[in-house]
Amino acid sequence: MKTLMIQGTSSGAGKTILVSALCRIFSDSGICVAPFKSQNMSNYSYKNKNFEIARAQAIQAIAARCKITPDLNPILLKPLGNYYSTVYLQGKRYKNMHATDYYKKFVKTKGLKVVMESLWRMKKKYDVIIIEGAGSPAEINLQKFDIANMKIAERTNSPVLLITDIDRGGSFASIVGTLTLLDKKHQKLVKGFIINKFRGDINILKPGFAKLKQYTKKPVYGVIPMTKLDLPEEDSLSVKPKRISWNKKNIDKIDREIDKLSKLVKKSLNIKAIERLIYC
Repeated sequence: MKTLMIQGTSSGAGKTILVSALCRIFSDSGICVAPFKSQNMSNYSYKNKNFEIARAQAIQAIAARCKITPDLNPILLKPLGNYYSTVYLQGKRYKNMHATDYYKKFVKTKGLKVVMESLWRMKKKYDVIIIEGAGSPAEINLQKFDIANMKIAERTNSPVLLITDIDRGGSFASIVGTLTLLDKKHQKLVKGFIINKFRGDINILKPGFAKLKQYTKKPVYGVIPMTKLDLPEEDSLSVKPKRISWNKKNIDKIDREIDKLSKLVKKSLNIKAIERLIYC
């Protein structure tokens, strides 16, 4: 099994969309590919009579043309308020937990075990797994409890690409700051950067790429332009996601949007260089 991990400088940087696009690009190339996110916090889920996972991973599975299974998202947290969440493990409701208990008692024992069990099963089925991180890997108050970012990259020896949302501003500082706050061994896993949601002339950015490489010794793998997509959103402070029905009409619509997205991303990124990262 080969892996690639997509992490972000923040929530909403574009990790979910990028994983979807890469899954479709690799699937179009004939690669048996699947998405994976060890831990997702969302009240918007995909559920059938047997299990429930975050809907983002179900959409990524549609992009990868792989079966939707609980292993794609072994831990789902559904927020209840007052720092409590309902915890789902491999698609099944486990129990309600307070954030303190979750981070200090659960994640490094049972949580990590569940995640690695799912990854082990997926290893037997797929040639490539595109792993999505959560939030930012540089939340230094939570790093030792973080089983969604660098701990998983380290366990799987995954090359990491860091994506940032330039439309928010401060992207170059976010990249350098994120990298600086990582442990040295984790800095080495980060192989380069992707700029997301850019408007305008890419030539304006190029002097920034040169300085970024000077500071970090790592390249930019591409710039994804701002584009409108009609895909279901994840939970976010900036959007109000709509619930969807998992019927054929909606799945076909999602599939068409993923095709549109993958074509845009394929033109925007150095896919050959990304493939070399995976297979080197």
